[in-house]
Amino acid sequence: MRRRFAICEFSTLKASFEEDLAAYRAAGADGISICELKLVEGREAEQLDAFRASGLEASAAVPAVPSILPLPKFPGPERPEERLEAMVAGMRRLAPFGPSAFVCPTGPAGELDEADARGIAIEGLRVLADESARLGIPVGLEPMSTYEQEDWTLVTTLGDAAALVDESRADVGLVFDTWHLWDSPALEEEIARYGDRFVAVQVNDWRSPTRSWCDRALPGDGVIDLAPVLDAVERTGWAGCYDLEVFSDDGTFGDEFEDSLWRLPPRGLAERGWARFTELETSSSTKGRAA
Repeated sequence: MRRRFAICEFSTLKASFEEDLAAYRAAGADGISICELKLVEGREAEQLDAFRASGLEASAAVPAVPSILPLPKFPGPERPEERLEAMVAGMRRLAPFGPSAFVCPTGPAGELDEADARGIAIEGLRVLADESARLGIPVGLEPMSTYEQEDWTLVTTLGDAAALVDESRADVGLVFDTWHLWDSPALEEEIARYGDRFVAVQVNDWRSPTRSWCDRALPGDGVIDLAPVLDAVERTGWAGCYDLEVFSDDGTFGDEFEDSLWRLPPRGLAERGWARFTELETSSSTKGRAA
């Protein structure tokens, strides 16, 4: 069975929600990973109608305030209580679109003691899990890369993330992102161990040398051997979309990369991403038959 392919709206950051719908559908994507920041206050019903008319499915969604602890690179409240209020409000705003899951990183410890930061994250996961249960849509904790970890996360492996969730005793799944976890020790073994807890899978590639956190490549254009990684994900029984999520700075976050993928028209990015993903799938199928 062909793997279903969706595109996260961060990949076409400057386009509108409606432009994303048109571009992703025209490129042949199956779904869209909706970012709350693309929704317009007062126009949500109209945008929901446009989404339904597009024929795309809703993959994992990202609230405008995405993490429990503050992210230095992203705007948002500083106090965790205010952030949780915003995250819950974002989940409720996104819920009518029927996303397959909500994505949630922890955020970094910042000036907090590590134990205090973990405690806040654990309490936050419980709050989000309660709202997730009310909405009937799972929420997933996303472990993130060790690259500039101090700006992003408390957990950097699937095992770390699972341990935090287990400590919280909250009904929270896991989010797997190839860019963040590709260099984790024994990655395929970790995928096999924790893959039944995945609620979202995000696909992208690591540029070498990488120039910043906001410098991802399209699948197959970087140094990750993605085919066996995606095969390992598939062996877990994953049946959801594989969400292309590309950050590629055009000056928005301080680096004007001349080859920024965000400079491409939305349809051009979507078509190139779908083509790269298809090439990976073809390569994987060919190797499987040869074996």
